[in-house]
Amino acid sequence: MSHPAYGVRREVSSTAAVVLENNPSTMTLDGTNTWVLRAPGSTECVIVDPGYQDLDHLPLLTEQGPVAMILLTHHHPDHVEGAPWLAERVQAPVRAFDAALCRDADPFADGDVISAAGLDIEVLHTPGHTADSVCLRVGDQVLTGDTILGRGTTVLTDLGAYLDSLRRLIELPSGLLTLPGHGPEMADLRVVAQEYLDHREQRLDQVRAALEKLGADATARQVVELVYADVDRALWAPAEHSVNAQLAYLRSNRPG
Repeated sequence: MSHPAYGVRREVSSTAAVVLENNPSTMTLDGTNTWVLRAPGSTECVIVDPGYQDLDHLPLLTEQGPVAMILLTHHHPDHVEGAPWLAERVQAPVRAFDAALCRDADPFADGDVISAAGLDIEVLHTPGHTADSVCLRVGDQVLTGDTILGRGTTVLTDLGAYLDSLRRLIELPSGLLTLPGHGPEMADLRVVAQEYLDHREQRLDQVRAALEKLGADATARQVVELVYADVDRALWAPAEHSVNAQLAYLRSNRPG
């Protein structure tokens, strides 16, 4: 599904719309998806991931109606940097898993249900991309932040935690709409999460094979040069972060 023009509000479902920030890159894909949530008939809205402190993007968010709350999926600046500016302008609290990101509100925890703008928003702690990553379930849709992207795969800090997070998402009901932090929405979260899990297990097998060839103490860079030889070198740096997580996972589970 194609993305809208930058700065144009696009209705995705009866309760979710997206405003795409103009910050495309290899890491942010088309840019950061700022989600605007509200129940039909509600005058208030919830803003999820305001993006950078981008004064072309943030003023558009102040025009979405009264903001009941600002929610953050994780601490990376392309999702949260603009939150203080927006919170000040619309006089709304900011909530996140990390208390350091919150403003005039408590951090949320796994399993919390946030009621705002006529909606019940369930918090699912899904670490792996970062320790504070969450997904937010709103009815039959899930905002996945950077845990699952609209295309490609995400950079990891903790592979073991990430595999557990994917397995948790696979256990959710089928047919949930996936609303990612970057890239287009996808139809069925369980299917996408299973594809991600299969991909990660395939990469693990490739890293194991690389270690057999390079030696057990090979560096992440050496593994990247072998396993990601057919991938654009512009992506090797983020791949190295993920390989470090894979190596830590394999070495922590190594016999003896």
